[in-house]
Amino acid sequence: MSKAPATAKAGRARTAYVCAECGTDHGKWQGQCAGCGAWNTLSEFVIEPAAKAAASGGTTRRAGWAGAVEAPKVTALKDVRHMEDARVSTGIGELDRVLGGGMVEGAVVLVGGDPGIGKSTLLLQAVARMAATLPALYVTGEESLGQVAGRAARLDLPLDGLQALAETGVETILEHAAAMRPKLIVADSVQTLWTESLTAAPGSVSQVRESAARLVRYAKETGTAVFLVGHVTKEGGIAGPRVLEHMVDAVLYFEGESGSRFRVLRAFKNRFGAVNELGVFAMGDKGLKEVPNPSAIFLSGGSTRQPGSCVMVTREGTRPLLVEVQALVDSSPLSNPRRVAVGLEGNRLAMLLAVLHRHGGVLVGDQDVFVNVVGGIRVQETAADLPVLLAVLSSLRDTPLPEKTIAFGEVGLSGEIRPVPNGEERLREAATHGFRRAIVPKANAPKSGSVKGLEVIAVERLADAIDAL
Repeated sequence: MSKAPATAKAGRARTAYVCAECGTDHGKWQGQCAGCGAWNTLSEFVIEPAAKAAASGGTTRRAGWAGAVEAPKVTALKDVRHMEDARVSTGIGELDRVLGGGMVEGAVVLVGGDPGIGKSTLLLQAVARMAATLPALYVTGEESLGQVAGRAARLDLPLDGLQALAETGVETILEHAAAMRPKLIVADSVQTLWTESLTAAPGSVSQVRESAARLVRYAKETGTAVFLVGHVTKEGGIAGPRVLEHMVDAVLYFEGESGSRFRVLRAFKNRFGAVNELGVFAMGDKGLKEVPNPSAIFLSGGSTRQPGSCVMVTREGTRPLLVEVQALVDSSPLSNPRRVAVGLEGNRLAMLLAVLHRHGGVLVGDQDVFVNVVGGIRVQETAADLPVLLAVLSSLRDTPLPEKTIAFGEVGLSGEIRPVPNGEERLREAATHGFRRAIVPKANAPKSGSVKGLEVIAVERLADAIDAL
């Protein structure tokens, strides 16, 4: 008689409150975590017994939506047959580039960005074009169907084959998806979704995690591609638990300077492609338009040469880009001069200025140094070292660099100029845009003849580069 209540109790689901910082389990909600002492980090989770979870989800995961039950078994990896990922074009070349060549069947992509940056516009354009060949479902949790239809009309989008649903309940969304069986689902946004299994409010950590987990499971079981729109926090990260980014296959960030019509889409995670690709768009009256030649927007296009400016050739994935680096050197009224870098790493700027003094004989210790990459792009490779130092030197001496000159190269602590990957491809890109002179590492000088129309000056030391100017 005494075992029956224990069995019944063990068979019921239990609500727990888990700390987002340390993972400590609490029986009830409280303001401060007893494990790590953090405040307001507890989120509600429903813990189901193993038997109940297996009955509700285990069979579905094994059987899938096709109905054939396949029990898991240990298999030698060499005997596993695999196929290349079949990709479907989104109809937007820049989006395909960032995704690695197109959308993969069953992939889940999380798209984040600041409010008003164009996330919904981009996905609506993509899903409208893909709906012509694939059944698609656009789920909106923040806007009414009238608002979505009005935006589509303003953008002159083809809507044949595109179905829309204004719903935030995950169970209802999956019921409609199971009935119409779309090959593409867009959920805008994941922070508005909620599931009946949790009592927490929509947008909470537990609701975001569980809602995304159910959509990911559905995508993998049915081969449906899913786009999730994610809000960002004031720190710039996607709102919700960090595990959300681990659950999806790709994480894309939509970036743009305030007041600028240009937008940059970059991948921070991609299981089906490279993570260093860059997509460039321009916002117009008819939505987002691709920028086929992004080098043009990253150059100032000034008619006269200006001191403190140097053009470099950087690479984002498979694409070489011409970017203008600007520097301003001015006498500092402070005892500790400022070092400000926008689009570059601040610590690397301080290191490069020390190399300039030690091996170039140029002292800027009593000067404020400001460095900016034009166009809002962030350069993360070391090929920017030499252009940064040349721009600083040009500003310090108030003398512009020779006209139509580009530079790239890594600067070592001993003053040597180190080579960077794909040197000849960078030179050809510079020659295409009309540049006539290039200061590059000696190891990056063309080995199969000169680049037509481009004078290549190969340098080994920082002092050689300064003398070349």
